[in-house]
Amino acid sequence: MLTPEFVEAVLGAVEAGDHDGLVAALEPLHEADIADLLEQISKPEREALVRVWGKALDGAVLSELEEGVRDEVVAALSDDVLAAAVQDLETDDVVYLAEDMEAPEQERILRALDEADRAAVEQSLKYGEDSAGRLMQREVVVAPEHWTVGDAIDFMRAEEWLPESFYDIIIVDPHMHPVGMVALGRLMGAGRKVRLKELMDEDFRTIRADQPQEDVAYLFNKYHLTSAPVVDADGRLVGVITIDDAMEALDEEAEEDILRLAGVGDEELSDGVFAIARARFVWLAINLGTAIVSATVISQFTDTIRAFVALAVLMPIVASMGGNAGTQALTVTVRAIATRSLGSSNVGRFVRREVLVGFCNGIAFACLIGLIAGLFFQDVRLGAVIAVAMVGNMVVAGFAGALVPIGLEKLGVDPALASATFVTTTTDVFGFFAFLGLATLLLA
Repeated sequence: MLTPEFVEAVLGAVEAGDHDGLVAALEPLHEADIADLLEQISKPEREALVRVWGKALDGAVLSELEEGVRDEVVAALSDDVLAAAVQDLETDDVVYLAEDMEAPEQERILRALDEADRAAVEQSLKYGEDSAGRLMQREVVVAPEHWTVGDAIDFMRAEEWLPESFYDIIIVDPHMHPVGMVALGRLMGAGRKVRLKELMDEDFRTIRADQPQEDVAYLFNKYHLTSAPVVDADGRLVGVITIDDAMEALDEEAEEDILRLAGVGDEELSDGVFAIARARFVWLAINLGTAIVSATVISQFTDTIRAFVALAVLMPIVASMGGNAGTQALTVTVRAIATRSLGSSNVGRFVRREVLVGFCNGIAFACLIGLIAGLFFQDVRLGAVIAVAMVGNMVVAGFAGALVPIGLEKLGVDPALASATFVTTTTDVFGFFAFLGLATLLLA
């Protein structure tokens, strides 16, 4: 949809100050597509677009934008346009919009809300970052047990504040404790005189407001939930989380793990060069330190390398194969930890499996590289040295790739963030030491 011709037409309407033409061009687009458009154009073009768009701006677009671009767009909006944009948003979308903003911009968002919505958003912002309390929406459809289907339908038809989309009616007791849920499909299929108590599902799951969002994503994914009540410390209903928000949290957690495995933070396309460079510098500096450790190991065998130049040619092969094997084991382990499929009952079996996989692959590649090295350099002993080193390093790679993230997770450290450095350092150091140590013993 966002073809170069379409983007050019939109920018043409912006340059001409054609409000009606711009609205007509953007109207068929989903808010996520409009967000993509805003992220692709330059900052001056963004500011001009939202200025021409004016009060027709769809507030849902703001919640789809990357954080950096969103802050720029909000800063470019006048107070009356901002108020019009956020009035129709669900409270969870307003919280998502405001939570990472600086205090002055956050206050602008809150001032744009009516008194009830502002109180609800401020309450949600008191919960910890990345918690269920931040993720939930406060608009919840509830009903007492004694109501009938007809009562519930009449209530929903009469109210104007209902959420834009919801899937269940939450049944509560007089103290606002959830006691059951009635799916809308089941409600609409029953007669008006049927009591909700007869329809409600009592086997449902509640989520505490202080639970981390990764727990929310796990519960929704594991138990195939479409919505879940959120309760406070006393078990009283304070909100609801729906499948769309849970899946967004799941995507965020998965993206975060992928970026951290590479030593990259929350980078966005709109971030500047120096901001990205500063964020990446820390892990590059750590990698430099680990590389120095590996270089120190190599320096202990300079006489052997000087005597057998072929070792310098073959060294990177051992380290590279071990590093790749370790990364494979590490990735599988981090995924198993994230999906909670790895527990105390199967951790030993899992580690043994990764070690045996490393051994099997080590034997296969040892035969191959040992034969190639022996023939190429006309030295059977050299082929044997690299073959043995290859097997050892692949076994160590499987062991470290499985055990390091498990150990870090037990220590409360994010395994996706720190494991890669430890695993590659282990395989590099052991690979160089094993290869050059064996060469010193057998070739000298």
